[in-house]
Amino acid sequence: MTRKYFGTDGIRGRVGEFPITPDFMLKLGWAAGMAFRKQGKCRILIGKDTRISGYMFESALEAGLSAAGADVLLLGPMPTPAIAYLTRTFHAEAGIVISASHNPHHDNGIKFFSGQGTKLPDEVELMIEELLDAPMTVVESGQLGKVSRINDAAGRYIEFCKSSVPTSTDFAGLKIVLDCANGAAYKVAPSVFRELGAVVSVLSAQPDGLNINDGCGSTHVEALQAAVVAQQADLGIAFDGDADRVLMVDHTGALVDGDELLFIIARDLQERGKLQGGVVGTLMSNLGLELALADLGIPFVRAKVGDRYVVAELLARNWQMGGENSGHLVCFQHTTTGDAIIAALQVLLALKRREQSLAEARQGLRKCPQVLVNVRFAGGVDPLEHPAVRDASARVTEQMAGRGRVLLRKSGTEPLVRVMVEGDDETQVRGYADELAKVVAEVCV
Repeated sequence: MTRKYFGTDGIRGRVGEFPITPDFMLKLGWAAGMAFRKQGKCRILIGKDTRISGYMFESALEAGLSAAGADVLLLGPMPTPAIAYLTRTFHAEAGIVISASHNPHHDNGIKFFSGQGTKLPDEVELMIEELLDAPMTVVESGQLGKVSRINDAAGRYIEFCKSSVPTSTDFAGLKIVLDCANGAAYKVAPSVFRELGAVVSVLSAQPDGLNINDGCGSTHVEALQAAVVAQQADLGIAFDGDADRVLMVDHTGALVDGDELLFIIARDLQERGKLQGGVVGTLMSNLGLELALADLGIPFVRAKVGDRYVVAELLARNWQMGGENSGHLVCFQHTTTGDAIIAALQVLLALKRREQSLAEARQGLRKCPQVLVNVRFAGGVDPLEHPAVRDASARVTEQMAGRGRVLLRKSGTEPLVRVMVEGDDETQVRGYADELAKVVAEVCV
């Protein structure tokens, strides 16, 4: 067992394969319950997205927690950031999310939140790991944990999202198309924007357990782009399966990614004198974001790819704003983790204050051409350490002569090597990316 299983990226895998099996979930629930109840009784929340295996894993976790003497509060399908928020408001010792985020329905996993809605402390992660290797025991019947359901969880979270904008906020006249990815946001997101006055049209909000992220949501925005143009909407908003990522579409149907949304929010905060420190991006953040923020005098640093690294950098610097171009945006001034709905609201608020369309607001950032090629590998040799790959990367970097950059990294959720090249000339950049991807593919055979 390695500690990566308990980071903010959580445990993910294909259903039926280690470690994502019902018996593992049962043991994990027991281990977590034992770790958190060391000081006596404890309460742990469980939320999930809409994939069909969530029912099975919810029951397994529930049984394990109860066997350890932990009381369980069930939230049902809710966005991942909602579990972080509700864990705090119910003063629970921990929150558990059953979700594989933007992955297809046949994948699933879990994520832990501490009682403060943040990643688990190191000592708690270590304790859970140790308990996973211990024999599973059951407390006496009188000490078994009880299970109940929070029936007003959705309403509580809706009000929390609305509280991230001033009470006087009114988006009347704003026409929005939402794509809920047939995922965790399908109930709450439309209510949030409608209750703030917007005219809302909804796509992909009929989950059946199998259609989460299936040709919809932030990983497949084509339907949203078409709907925004066809309905002559002001903009479109796309969430991923667990609603911690958001992308947008302007009125012309053009995609607006996380880098651009992060820029719009940060600029608005600076103009209002409310930007604390600077902005944290990642190694994948477009060079244009760094340059645009520099023009505004806003500091910018890059963390490794992954929301946990962005959060760690924000905490270390006592900054508030950070995110990834995938749309995972963190607004620490409002919440403790990436929250797609709250981030989208901050963008709409910035547009309203500037009296700009999304298409106009994004013009402050000129993105540099960036090409990403995914190469699948089957394991074994680490392609990033192969001499041929290292030599090819160094050769391309030298040829770009300081006017671009190369990034090779392995995906944290899939068996993929991501080859990214960025520079001034798109044709040249694409050629370099294809060249590097070919070398990586050859060593992955």
